[in-house]
Amino acid sequence: MFLWDNFGPSHMDRVEAVRRHLSHRFKVIGIELFPKSTTYAWSTGLSEAFEKRTVFGDAVPRLLIYRVARILAHMPPPRETCFFLCHYEKPAIFFLALVLRARGGRVITMNNSKFDDKPRYVWQEVGKSFFVLPYQGALSTGLRSKRYWRFLGLKARTVHGECNTVSLDRIRRQADVPPAPDGPAFRDRHFTAIARLVPKKNLSVLLSAYALYQQTADTPRPLQLCGSGPEEAPLRQQAEDLGITANIVFRGWLHDEAISRTLGQTLVLLLPSVQEQFGNVVIEAQAMGLPVILSNNCGACDLLVRSGVNGFVIEPDNPRGLEYFMRLLSEDEELWQRMSEEAAASAPRGDVQRFVEGVEALSLGITPRSKLD
Repeated sequence: MFLWDNFGPSHMDRVEAVRRHLSHRFKVIGIELFPKSTTYAWSTGLSEAFEKRTVFGDAVPRLLIYRVARILAHMPPPRETCFFLCHYEKPAIFFLALVLRARGGRVITMNNSKFDDKPRYVWQEVGKSFFVLPYQGALSTGLRSKRYWRFLGLKARTVHGECNTVSLDRIRRQADVPPAPDGPAFRDRHFTAIARLVPKKNLSVLLSAYALYQQTADTPRPLQLCGSGPEEAPLRQQAEDLGITANIVFRGWLHDEAISRTLGQTLVLLLPSVQEQFGNVVIEAQAMGLPVILSNNCGACDLLVRSGVNGFVIEPDNPRGLEYFMRLLSEDEELWQRMSEEAAASAPRGDVQRFVEGVEALSLGITPRSKLD
C-alpha cells in the first residue's frame, strides 16, 4: 500500500509499475489523502491497474485522532500489508505509522530529504529521529538522501532506492518525437526551465545568466520558462530590466503531456535551484536525451548527472558558470550530440523499474548490494 498527499502522474507511474511487475506476489493499493494537490495543478483519475482510494474530500477533521481514524478506515489489514508512507514529519502520519506498526504491519517511509537541503539544527534533527522510530526502512533516491536516513537512525540494510522515478515510456510516448540527438534539428532547439516560480528554484540567477549568454551569442536561442507561481511578476520585471524579454517565453503551468512535447523540442534543461531534494524533471529530460545544467544542490546529481559527460553541474550562485555551459552546448553541436547520447543512456537509472526493485526489496527484507547503494 502506497500513501501520498495526492497522486500526480509520476505517482501513478510508480504504483502502476509495481502492479505490473509484482502482481504475482502482492495486491497493490494506492491511497491519496486529498483529491487535489495544494502545490501542483495536476489531476489524475482512477487507475485500471490498481485500486486507488481517496480519504478526505473538502472537509478534513480538525482533531488529529479523527484524521488518523479516517485514514485507518481506508487501510487494508496491517498484519498482511507492507505500508509505504510519505510525509513522515506530519503528526497524523507519525501516529498512523505507530498504529500500523503496533498492529503488525511492515512500515516504510518514502522521502528524499538530504542533510544539505537547508540549515540543520541539533534539536530539530533529534526531533526528526523520534519521528522515524516507527519505520522499519526507507525508500529514498540518491546517495545523499540515503546517508541522511542512516544519520536519522535507520540501518543501512533497510535503506533502499530509488523512490523518485518516472515512466520513461510515458514521457517518450507523450513527446511524440524521438529522443535527442534525433528529432528536431540542433539549430531549431531552445533552452527550457521547468519549475514552479518560487524563490528556491533560483530563476533570477537563470535570467542573469541568460542575459550574459545573449550578449555573447550571435543568434541567441529562446529560453522557455514552464511553470507558475508568486515570482512570475518579479521575474518578468527582471527580464525587462535586463533587456531579454524578446527571447524569454513564460509558458505558465503545463500539463505533463505538454511538458513532454516541450522537452522534445529542447536543447538543454536548466535547473539552478538553491534547494531541490531531487528534481524529477531531470529524469524526464534524460528520457528525451537532453543534457542538463543543474546546481549541485539538486539530488539528481547523485544518481543521474555526471558533469562533462551528460550535463554540467554548477554552483547555484554562479550565473557566469551557467552562461558558459549554456553557450558551449548551444554552439558545439558535436558536444551536444555526444552528451545527448550519454543522457539517454543514463535515463534508465530514473525509470520506474528502479522503484519496483526498491519496493520488492523492502517488502521482502532484502539487504542492499552495498552500504552505499
